[in-house]
Amino acid sequence: MKLTLTSWFFEPHYQQPIASAAEQAPCKFHIRTATPADLTGIAQIIAESFHSQDGFWGWAFPLLRLGIYEDFRHRLSSPTPHQVCLVAVDTTSTDHKLIGTVEMGVRFADSWIQVSKSFPYLSNLAVHPQYRRYGVASGLLMSCQQISQEWGFQDLYLHVLENNYQARQLYFKLGYRVHKVESNWNKFLFRRSRQILLHKNLRVDSTT
Repeated sequence: MKLTLTSWFFEPHYQQPIASAAEQAPCKFHIRTATPADLTGIAQIIAESFHSQDGFWGWAFPLLRLGIYEDFRHRLSSPTPHQVCLVAVDTTSTDHKLIGTVEMGVRFADSWIQVSKSFPYLSNLAVHPQYRRYGVASGLLMSCQQISQEWGFQDLYLHVLENNYQARQLYFKLGYRVHKVESNWNKFLFRRSRQILLHKNLRVDSTT
């Protein structure tokens, strides 16, 4: 199936309250499908977003980044009809720096989610630390919504950690709602924040 992704160009909804002139400068970005040339940038952004480089675990950061790189390399080299990785690039930089990424793939009958039909699922949404609060994440999510509808789906699902309040606020603002909360025993057994499964009905969104 041919993917027809509309070219998205964005300006920030609001600027970061930081004193640096470079950080206060307007940011415009373009969203497109990822290519093998993007692998290093994708791995770096995801590693920085989900793994700390400080303290004891700092030594493991290069290994984690390499694992992410190889994982993405495998998926990009073996594409499936309903699997896509998107990247956001800064069009104001001379090298069109990669500043964000997200993946979307179609999953099938999932007992955890308890739906009997296939559905698009979002993962690995990450934005470069210097480009957060510029609308990059929102742009990536909007692009996924468009692609999902092109694929013929009217629902989107994703997970968010219960203690990730900023991400939850963004998702709720964009129309996602709680579908299911992870069982309490998992929170106490592994001593980590519970996962919340969010759902967005695109039919509802298109009529509002």
